Amino acid sequence: MELLSCVLLWKLMLLQSPALILSSGSVSESVVKWQAGTQAVLRCQSPRMVWTQDRLHDRQRVVHWDLSGVPGSQGRRLVDMYSAGEERVYEPRDHGRLLLSPSAFHDGNFSLLIRAVEEGDEGVYTCNLHHHYCHLYESLAVRLKVTDDPQLARAYWDGKTEVMVVARGMPALMTCVNREHLWTDRHLEEAQQVVHWDRQLPGVPHDRADRLLDLYASGERRAYGPSFLRDRVAVKADAFARGDFSLRIDALEPADEGIYSCHLHHHYCGLHERRVFHLQVIEPTFEPPAPASPGNGSGHNSAPGPDPTLVSRSRGHSVINVIVPESHAHFFQQLGYVLATLLLFILLLITVVLATRHRGGCEASDKKAGKSKGKDVNMMEFAVATRDQAPYRTEDIQLDYKNNILKERAELNHSPLPAKNVDLDKEFRKEYCK
Repeated sequence: MELLSCVLLWKLMLLQSPALILSSGSVSESVVKWQAGTQAVLRCQSPRMVWTQDRLHDRQRVVHWDLSGVPGSQGRRLVDMYSAGEERVYEPRDHGRLLLSPSAFHDGNFSLLIRAVEEGDEGVYTCNLHHHYCHLYESLAVRLKVTDDPQLARAYWDGKTEVMVVARGMPALMTCVNREHLWTDRHLEEAQQVVHWDRQLPGVPHDRADRLLDLYASGERRAYGPSFLRDRVAVKADAFARGDFSLRIDALEPADEGIYSCHLHHHYCGLHERRVFHLQVIEPTFEPPAPASPGNGSGHNSAPGPDPTLVSRSRGHSVINVIVPESHAHFFQQLGYVLATLLLFILLLITVVLATRHRGGCEASDKKAGKSKGKDVNMMEFAVATRDQAPYRTEDIQLDYKNNILKERAELNHSPLPAKNVDLDKEFRKEYCK
């Protein structure tokens, strides 16, 4: 009956004590600003997620009992035992008198049995459960009092610790029970650890965030999200070996702004942590060119001005402008323009040469025609003078006319106009040269 009451008291203390809560969760939130074009690194580190630290396996979990005179004082070590069953008793007089269950790490019962209580056994007994790999430490204190009257043997709660009153020479059971899988089972850490990164766009609630990466301690990795971002985010391959799950974003763009969260889950150790980053992308700042120093620049203190293609450093990161070379299509386009211009110039030159030569030929033919014309005209004039010329009549004919019109007509009939000389060869050459 007394043992049952002790167990109930211990369970009540387990519920009320926050130090015995195995699962832990923490949320850290921060705002980070990075320049566009740089490499952004969102730090997410946890040494408790390093599964390769569990190299000792059977020596990572240990229970030991300590005895102190008053609560809080440093006592002496009585006995300890590892998960493999190895047990060590420190005082020679306690061999065979202090006992722990060999199956303690299988059934979760770490209670200490004292076969025969002595006067020197009074004090505060502390049950300490240590998990070095998970970085967990739990303690349970029980106060033991020795009495000579067996009727006074009982167990009660004094408001701080459990108190057990045991008669001298009687056995005493210091109860310490914890059946959590953390102490009773040992799972493979590779299957119990997972880290994932989420991305939450501005204005999107947390429950609708997009998954970016899933990382498992077994080595499996899964990438999600849009392709323009999936190809630029990465976590180092040895993340679980170093406990560093920082997210790296290459060539940061304004579209990468949002809320990024790193979730750390270690189901075996009961670890659940979340880190939130509000990422802001700012435009790179350029340094204005330094003013030129007076003088002609021939002094010894003159130095070349800053290169305008270099960008000022901000927050330890540099941005460099890259000039992309022109494509081959642009080169051929410019070459086509040059060749077309050259071809038009050649055609214009040929036209001018042909026009010049044609005009020279016409003038030469006109000169030749002029020489021959002089000869022809003389002969024609000679012909006209000898043959076609009308005889000149000197005598005047006295006629009477009714009016002046008839008189004029009569004069025209008696004295006709000289014949017009027309050179047909010259007229033909004029039409041809046009």
